[in-house]
Amino acid sequence: MTRHAPPPVPESAQTTVIGLMSGTSCDAVDAAAARITRSGPDLYLTPLGMVSEPYDDQLRHALAAALPPGPTDLADVCRLDTRIGQSFARLAVRADRELCAGGAQLIASHGQTVFHWSDGGRVHGTLQLGEPAWIAEATGLPVVSGFRTRDVAAGGQGAPLVGLVDLMLLRGHPGVPAALNVGGIANATVLTADGTPAAFDSGPGNALLDAAARHFTAGRLDRDTDGLLAARGTVHGPLLDRLLAEPYYALPAPKTTGRELFHSGYLRTALDAVGPLRAPDVLATLTRLTARTVADALRPFGVTEVLASGGGTRNPVLMAELRRELGAAVRLRTSDALGLPSAAKEAYAFAVLGYLTLHGLPGTLPQCTGAAGPRVLGSLTPGRVPLRLPTPLAQAPRILTVTPPPAGSPPAGPWT
Repeated sequence: MTRHAPPPVPESAQTTVIGLMSGTSCDAVDAAAARITRSGPDLYLTPLGMVSEPYDDQLRHALAAALPPGPTDLADVCRLDTRIGQSFARLAVRADRELCAGGAQLIASHGQTVFHWSDGGRVHGTLQLGEPAWIAEATGLPVVSGFRTRDVAAGGQGAPLVGLVDLMLLRGHPGVPAALNVGGIANATVLTADGTPAAFDSGPGNALLDAAARHFTAGRLDRDTDGLLAARGTVHGPLLDRLLAEPYYALPAPKTTGRELFHSGYLRTALDAVGPLRAPDVLATLTRLTARTVADALRPFGVTEVLASGGGTRNPVLMAELRRELGAAVRLRTSDALGLPSAAKEAYAFAVLGYLTLHGLPGTLPQCTGAAGPRVLGSLTPGRVPLRLPTPLAQAPRILTVTPPPAGSPPAGPWT
């Protein structure tokens, strides 16, 4: 399907949005700026760039200590909520200045997920930290935040929450396309052969790999950069079999998981059961686990193309394992092929979700999350001036096309 650049539209139909995201790796904040244009039933996203900043060491260590299975208390939660919000705010100011020339109109902040309360296949609650008032105060812009909670309240999984955006990107692709994001947890959206969408977390992405890197280096490394350790190892069959026996993998979609299950204690329990192993062999096994569980989850749909994004795409060993597990008949590319940088795809997706909320449109599909119906997501925190919402759009977009920015094009002016 050929998709053309959007026709000229009035400035009121354009919104410059900064999407803020920190994933389950819990190590940094990403900010992606986009100009989003509507034209009839279609949306056009023009990427304006991405900036990223790691959490400072003190915050990163405090966050890691508070995450499951670590103990925490409400004082820790308050401090983390404030400091994460301030980190998001600093990066939002920088993104507006460097990427938008001060022309951003809306911030969409996912926040930092610290707990996803799932039991028996049902999600009862979810908690993202990063108080949006700090972002609104620092930027003067309205902030959409708290995206996941409304879907959970409607009976949904609250994750993966980018299914609607993925679906708009995948429409028009031949065969059975899928969008895959490999962060701490791997999630996928599939546009099935009959046009019905499906979305789910397949299992660990980088979460166990990162835990193993920290375990074997006594915290000196927090990831297996470029898969260098895994490349020196051999897959250990008994460990892989034990890990693949995890009941989560047999649950039907929609389903979601997180570091509440796949954490350092989970890995240590598995390692204790098989005896001492070399670090490279453990990393090789965990890399195979991520690739195998992704492929196993996608295989029943007859997927023919996978568009991957997230930090896992920067690991060549993991990408090679994914190609091996998916098989030669499945085309594996990154979202860069669509013009959407794979490192920033989730942040861009939340920019789109923020845009939908601003215009009164649902950001979920019940087929993807299991909710009782589509819902407008999130809460709005006003910026420096009184908040005046645009007239809600009557027609939900069906297709999202990524377009390059025109040379020398200025950002849209302030939106109020």
